[in-house]
Amino acid sequence: MEPVLNVRNLVVEYRTPRGVVRAVDGVSFTVPKGKIVGLVGESGCGKTTVARSITGVLHPSARIAAGEMIFKGRDLIKSPTEHWLDMRWREISFVPQSAMNSLDPVYRIGTQIEEVLVERGGKSRVEARKRAADLFDMVGLNPGRLDEYPHQFSGGMRQRVAIALALALNPSLVIADEPVTALDVIVQRQILDVIRELQRKLSLSMILVTHDISVVAYLTDKVVVMYAGRIVEHGPTVDVLERPRHPYMMGLNNAFPDLEGETHDLVPIDGSPPDLASPPPGCRFQPRCPFALERCGTEDISTLTDGDGAAVACHRSGEADDLRVRAREAATWMPV
Repeated sequence: MEPVLNVRNLVVEYRTPRGVVRAVDGVSFTVPKGKIVGLVGESGCGKTTVARSITGVLHPSARIAAGEMIFKGRDLIKSPTEHWLDMRWREISFVPQSAMNSLDPVYRIGTQIEEVLVERGGKSRVEARKRAADLFDMVGLNPGRLDEYPHQFSGGMRQRVAIALALALNPSLVIADEPVTALDVIVQRQILDVIRELQRKLSLSMILVTHDISVVAYLTDKVVVMYAGRIVEHGPTVDVLERPRHPYMMGLNNAFPDLEGETHDLVPIDGSPPDLASPPPGCRFQPRCPFALERCGTEDISTLTDGDGAAVACHRSGEADDLRVRAREAATWMPV
């Protein structure tokens, strides 16, 4: 079955006072139909830029410099602006990180949903009102509150409204950018349950952008791990989380608690991501990697795919079983 989206060698650059910064550098991944793909990595790794590139909504200083984004058989990058505009909401929708910033505070919630349905979906006012009520019911909100304003809703309820808006026109792909980051943990679980239930019920194809490994483990079918603008590992979520083959992913696992496994101290990855205005040669994780070889600092490596659809960009991926054992030891990550 053809994927809903196939991103190939995507390059996105920003113009800055210091020169051109390549925030996304040769990123490739697919979104299978009816699956959730997690884009995970530290802040500034390029995951949100990838997500916004797919919708065609980038900062004026940014441009897509190379690559392909094949959506339902058509390259979005080569499509005219009119196609991008027509595609939003109808084919590709977006759930923002902060729902309060995406809702107009002076308009009733129902009016905002109905506007999308009328202006973008071509529905009559009567049809739009009925669809808005159905959407509220779908995300667990009382349709009787459609005439209330955003400030009358809690943060979790506003996030449910944002999800309802994203699903209004039955899109083929939903992109959610840190949809639960601003919420407390109990409400986070509720929103994640709503997303998972709707994804299964509607067979949605989704991209979930997050820095939270626990969210990836709970919700996604496949995970794409980014570091400094590049993909370092991707594959089925269970495989990547339980048997990571890239040292960066091994380090991320150490930095998050395992509620079902043995108790252990959380161990951070020492150092910071590189400055993308002047990235280091070779592997970009090399300055922070406890397993780096001399060649890692000079020889670049592309993401290598194996037979099960997983991929890793590491010279030592063949030693992953041994490296995972060493990576569990806190002393491995301590600066020398």
